Amino acid sequence: MDLTILYRGPLASCDYDCPYCPFAKRRDTPGQLRADRAALERFTAWAGEQRDDRLSVLFTPWGEGLVRSWYRRALVELSHQPHVTRVAIQTNLSCRTDWLADADPATVALWCTYHPGQTPYDRFLAKVRDLADRGIRHSVGIVGLPENLPDARRLRADLPSHVYLWANAAEGHTYTDAEADDWTALDPLFPYSRHPHRSAGLPCRTGESVLSVDGEGTVRRCHFVRAELGNLYDGSYRAALAPRPCPLATCDCHIGYVHLETLPLYDVFAGGVLERVPAPTHPEAPAFVPLARVRPIAD
Repeated sequence: MDLTILYRGPLASCDYDCPYCPFAKRRDTPGQLRADRAALERFTAWAGEQRDDRLSVLFTPWGEGLVRSWYRRALVELSHQPHVTRVAIQTNLSCRTDWLADADPATVALWCTYHPGQTPYDRFLAKVRDLADRGIRHSVGIVGLPENLPDARRLRADLPSHVYLWANAAEGHTYTDAEADDWTALDPLFPYSRHPHRSAGLPCRTGESVLSVDGEGTVRRCHFVRAELGNLYDGSYRAALAPRPCPLATCDCHIGYVHLETLPLYDVFAGGVLERVPAPTHPEAPAFVPLARVRPIAD
């Protein structure tokens, strides 16, 4: 079985203070951190034992995971598992990057977000260039707020040519056509983010080949639908795996709508769905030069 798992444990602390994020500068207690570590280690052990399945894993913590050693260790360990085709994480890249020397660059990947005002630009850019030098697959993105446009343009000019720069439409912001054109000039895929996608009753891969898992092992079809499908650790979720239409009216988050079968995004991001790296041969993909060393992922 080919399974894509979006894992989100109890971690909710972050070292940044972004005004658009509810978890800015939130601190977990030592007990909460211990619980998050135990939950992640349990999940990593489970994933390592699933030799009859092919797994792709994306860590989507509410907080910043890579400043915690257990997230770095999980990515390294899973990257060396022969049945894990991709392991990736969403990160602000505030952590050091030397730990990636122990990971398999054919399997590990980072989905990086630049937050202006939270870290010096040159420091962030140096880390991105280090990822490129190490041969680590990654994308880089920014929230599409009007005040972030100059930083986005600077990033596009300074990033290595193979790195895709994405822009997320800012929550609650309505874009004029002129504003959308500015962002689309930087990210040709921005129109997919500009408006929520109608999803009610439409076929979606979530709940069949894509799952959301929390720190207790509770399995749901995705992060945005609360109905439970079972538990990961007792195997009860397997009986619930089946094609099913989306029960929500709309889907407005990339990690959700990328899995809608009515959108072409599995073709656009073929081989890079989890880390948000487009396939360079797709006609909608931005013009960039990809990293050559990639372990293929079955769609």
